[in-house]
Amino acid sequence: MTEHKLILLTRKDCCLCEGLEERLDKLSLDELETPIKLCVRDIDSQDVSNADNARYSLEVPVLLLELDSSLIRFELPRVSPRLAEEALLSWLQKTIAGKIGKS
Repeated sequence: MTEHKLILLTRKDCCLCEGLEERLDKLSLDELETPIKLCVRDIDSQDVSNADNARYSLEVPVLLLELDSSLIRFELPRVSPRLAEEALLSWLQKTIAGKIGKS
């Protein structure tokens, strides 16, 4: 089975990043119609490519959906900080289904 990843690009001491990470951690992402694994990456770390750092450095938090072992990657729309856990899970399900249908 192919593993799909939801990559959260964050930055240390970013309150928006911390809030989104906390809400995502509370969700059962493996129970979505298409299960995904959350991967949190600091935009300033060596785990993030120079190209991604240049592209997303001023936009964190950023969500990326990576399909098929990083061969296909989509940037997801910005998530409202007001979106509660249940609504966030529903939004993710709908957004991911739409992206997977396009791949």
